[in-house]
Amino acid sequence: MQEFRGRTAVVTGAGSGIGRALAQAFAGEGMRVALADVDGPALSETAELVRAEFPSADVMADECDVSRADRVNALADAVFDRWGQVDLLCNNAGVFVGGIIWDRPDEDFEFVLGANLWGILHGIRAFVPRMIAQGTEGHVVNTSSVAGLLGAPFEAPYSISKFAAFAATESLAHDLLAVGSRIRASVLCPGIITTNIVDSDRHRPPRLVAPVTEDQRFVTDYLATAVAEGMAPSEVAQMVLAAIRDEQFLILTHESYPKELLARGEALSERRLPDLAEFA
Repeated sequence: MQEFRGRTAVVTGAGSGIGRALAQAFAGEGMRVALADVDGPALSETAELVRAEFPSADVMADECDVSRADRVNALADAVFDRWGQVDLLCNNAGVFVGGIIWDRPDEDFEFVLGANLWGILHGIRAFVPRMIAQGTEGHVVNTSSVAGLLGAPFEAPYSISKFAAFAATESLAHDLLAVGSRIRASVLCPGIITTNIVDSDRHRPPRLVAPVTEDQRFVTDYLATAVAEGMAPSEVAQMVLAAIRDEQFLILTHESYPKELLARGEALSERRLPDLAEFA
């Protein structure tokens, strides 16, 4: 997809971080933008920022919990009712929970998989069939993580969800080609980006609240320090735009990651546990 102006983009997790930067970048390209986030006030702030920066932008905002299929279906209905088409879907919403795999309760996995995996699956099911039916070119970008490519300790719920998000996107990309669709798919695997992902617990529903353990506190404190010095989300948004134009499947944010992937592949081909990668 080369031309963005006059087309429609949907961005989940648009209340902050990469999602907000994507919304601003797409509006800057002249797109109509539908914003979705579970955090109503943050979502409204993004909509106001986009409208202030691009006064002519056509923007809608929908408070949406992507872990719920009914809410994502309602989002799709609202977007298609308003604009009649969707050309670019970014299933970007995500949360972080770390910790040692055997110490994590069911609530942690349900919370993380709900946003990071089911949010993508609900988005695909709600939007992609209608996008295909349009008969036009388009694109789907699903946000995974470098943690969905390279394993590490102390991040079991998050890493599991992001490996699954990568697999879902690879399946989607092959399925689109197999049915002769003009839609293409990319998976965004960011590294350390300056976002508020370490504060993901603010989005937990009461039924999924769980005690914070020492292993969880350790990795959260480490991530908070790293994120403070991370890449700007606006840089990631520009990478996404370029990848869509180039029909690039894998979007990596840091130059060291291809080398890390080669090392991982070599270790696995030799049936070894891969060494720990550098995520910075």
